[in-house]
Amino acid sequence: MASAREITVLIPGKLHPQTVERLEKTFKVRRIDSGDPALVDREAAETVRGIASSGLVNAAFIDAFPNLEIIANFGVGYDAVDAAHAAKKGIMVTNTPDVLTEEVADTAIGLLLNAVRELPRAEAWLRAGNWVGKGPYPLTVSTLRGRSVGVLGMGRIGLAIARRLEGFGVPISYHNRREVEGIGYRYFPTLRELAENVDTLISVAPGGAATAKIVNAEILEALGPDGVFINIGRGSTVDEDALASALADGTIRAAGLDVFADEPKVPEALLKLENAVLLPHVGSASQHTRDAMGDLAVDNLVEWFEKRRPITPVFETAHVKARD
Repeated sequence: MASAREITVLIPGKLHPQTVERLEKTFKVRRIDSGDPALVDREAAETVRGIASSGLVNAAFIDAFPNLEIIANFGVGYDAVDAAHAAKKGIMVTNTPDVLTEEVADTAIGLLLNAVRELPRAEAWLRAGNWVGKGPYPLTVSTLRGRSVGVLGMGRIGLAIARRLEGFGVPISYHNRREVEGIGYRYFPTLRELAENVDTLISVAPGGAATAKIVNAEILEALGPDGVFINIGRGSTVDEDALASALADGTIRAAGLDVFADEPKVPEALLKLENAVLLPHVGSASQHTRDAMGDLAVDNLVEWFEKRRPITPVFETAHVKARD
């Protein structure tokens, strides 16, 4: 078996610096600007056995490497990787679950508090001198008191958010593709039913075709005029035009968003709204958590090439076996 230093791992595009540093100490690393097959030269095509990426790895890019064995995705969400195509070709795909759960859950609660209590606007009021010139910031209409919260996507992060919400004394419900055993939260079989029964919706849903624009005008209308929508999952799950309209015309009261459909571009219609709290996808963006994510991504590569098994395979490739 070849030593790790003889194995070529490709980094397409940007990657967390600490992760790159560790990869370079462990493997023979090649870098290109993006996951574009046109950037792959003949030597890379023949020698690359692993990919470490936080960006797009589509079918055409995968096909550019006949000896590719594993794609280590930096992040728990891996919708940018064509895992189904990788599975067909016997290529392992891994992600970085668990290590970012608590950080993202913290961010979700922060977004919720900011959206409900208008904390960014209150700070801007102070910084603009309005506290002195105009008096106290106006009383907020919204509060967490008396609210009911629905979680779209009761996985690891959804459960961590729900645990935090218990401390606020709010009733918690959820919608998943299927009911989760062993938890006491109320389950609704459809997202529409969930939205009709809560006034606060927190989305932790993954991306992909099955969830594209699942939060649409119908769901926002069901949430109601006191509704608050928080998205910490994927921007593709939301009809952003419908959301901007719902915020502008009072269909719902407020929103807090950390993710967008075409990042880093944020729709101008959302940027203009005072009742939208907008963050630049910082859910897991602490040094501590990003280092942990990078370590897990590298550990998956090391485990694969040394012991021929991954640590955290994604569902689609859990059956894939290492080649002899």
